[in-house]
Amino acid sequence: MSKQLRKPVRTRRLGAVGALVVAAVVTAAGCSSGSSGAEQDESQPLEVWIRQDAGSPAAESAEALTKAFSEKSGIKAKLVAVGVNDFETKLQQRTAQKDLPDIVINDTGQLGNLVTQGLVREVDREGVAGSGDIADRAWEAAQGYDGKYYGVPFNSQAFALLIRKDWRERVNAQLPSSWDELIQLAVTFTNNDPDGNGKNDTAGMVVPGSTTRGYLTWWFSTMLWSEGGEFVKKQGDGYAAAVDDPASVKAVEKLQAMFCDSKVVQPGASTADSATTHTVFESGKGGIYLTGPYMLPRFDGSLGKDKYEVVAAPPGAGGEAAALAEGENVYLMAGSGNEKGQQAFAASPLSFSRSCKRAAGLRARHDCCPLSNG
Repeated sequence: MSKQLRKPVRTRRLGAVGALVVAAVVTAAGCSSGSSGAEQDESQPLEVWIRQDAGSPAAESAEALTKAFSEKSGIKAKLVAVGVNDFETKLQQRTAQKDLPDIVINDTGQLGNLVTQGLVREVDREGVAGSGDIADRAWEAAQGYDGKYYGVPFNSQAFALLIRKDWRERVNAQLPSSWDELIQLAVTFTNNDPDGNGKNDTAGMVVPGSTTRGYLTWWFSTMLWSEGGEFVKKQGDGYAAAVDDPASVKAVEKLQAMFCDSKVVQPGASTADSATTHTVFESGKGGIYLTGPYMLPRFDGSLGKDKYEVVAAPPGAGGEAAALAEGENVYLMAGSGNEKGQQAFAASPLSFSRSCKRAAGLRARHDCCPLSNG
């Protein structure tokens, strides 16, 4: 991968916020114990689910990891790549059938939902082989509001801006140094025919504005934090909503203006999920896209790596640059008949990734490599 972030930024975790604000009605029976109470059989094969489309690079990497785990441990495991769009539906179907997979590899932001439904087992962080190799910051994304851990970090990456370099050079614009300049660049991309085809058919900013799975909040979080806003704030021994604080309100007003006033977002943005916005950007219909570095291989191939540049999100009115950092956890699902195998699999990404170059702090990871201290 040839592109590098222009400068480091402060990174934040939306998944941790979601875990903090889950309701206090978590069922003790479902979540407080590290054991599900199911009859155990250490020879039982593990069923491993990942929220990726079959044949995708991420699914292929997970398949390689699963095979390596079986060969090394002697524990049989089968990976099932469940489609991105219907993963939650299929998981709920299996929940109703009381037949959960043994392992689920899914977004850190889903931790709160899994915990409140009692679908995951508590994880003994110190009992996970190699747990000390993972940075504390990565473990935070596997931690519930109660301070307990309900997953093992699998990978992590910080968001960055993908900007059409050829468009920017054609309209003679500089790289933005603030969110106001970024929005102005989006206005220019929308109105000044940056692709030179003589048509008014470009959008400055590509935004997944759907409320499905929280996509709009997912995208907006980087902008909110850069503008000095917050979703929640520390208050006494707990947390309180901060979305009505002045800085948060101003950030929302800026977002609203992008949709309603300058209209720099792509048509249909309010119902678009990430599968749609990926296509919008790579098809040449959008000029600026805030997303994770896991999309770079796809866009290098479909759009051409000479056509776009990768830069850090700039500071906003808050005076500090910030970016969403997200990733995936390995969740040990409740009701498994092979808890020892679950525990072994949870540690397998750690040993599998020791061939990867790792550094402390938040940075983009390739495929299966977890965020590490090593």
